[in-house]
Amino acid sequence: MAIVDELEAEQDRLEGILGGLTAAQWTGPSAAPGWTVADVVLHLAQSEEAVAASAAGENLRAGASPGATVDQIMDDLVRAQRDEPSVIFQRWRTARRAAVSALRAADPGQPLSWVEAPLKPATLATTRLAEHWAHGLDITGPLGIPFPDTDRLRHIAWLAHRTLPYAFILAGLEPPEIRCDLTAPDGGTHWRFGPDAAGSVISGPAGAFCRVAAQRLAPERSGLTVTGPHGAAALRLARTYAA
Repeated sequence: MAIVDELEAEQDRLEGILGGLTAAQWTGPSAAPGWTVADVVLHLAQSEEAVAASAAGENLRAGASPGATVDQIMDDLVRAQRDEPSVIFQRWRTARRAAVSALRAADPGQPLSWVEAPLKPATLATTRLAEHWAHGLDITGPLGIPFPDTDRLRHIAWLAHRTLPYAFILAGLEPPEIRCDLTAPDGGTHWRFGPDAAGSVISGPAGAFCRVAAQRLAPERSGLTVTGPHGAAALRLARTYAA
């Protein structure tokens, strides 16, 4: 699947960055509250191990603590498995390659168990791309390391638009038609999602839209334009994970 190639490319970029970090950078704070850079990479390793486990037929929701949120579960896992940065780095490298192999081998039409609901392999690969990109921002931002936007954001923007109906339902609202007209990182290409006749539109840089959906940028600081009766709500509810 082409999306798995894109996921692997994003992981390759992150591996190159992580391979150049000093010990102090690994143990320094990330932009993820309460987590060091090593903690972020550990979380990614644990998540990629979950992808491989799901592809092997494991039910990821089995045994989950009743009432625990996904964020609480993830934070508890990180706190329970902290280790030396070199060990964590190797764990993630092994896990991410196993996850990519598992996604390539999976039946594209058969949903895999995931955190909130089963996802088809292509959608799961897209969520993994979105998470690696978002956590790449968490790692590189505090360290002042360049992390330029790429055309891989198209997949993340698609995911954010695709999950809008579910996000509206979670908020107790009827899902409206929303169109996104986003400018790609090259500054000239436009990525459009949703019906042309939609009454509400989000427009502006794709990078800003993806950051808002990943909760790395506040909507009011994004520079994005919203029109129609539901544009502002859609931007507020946008997310980069599927359920």
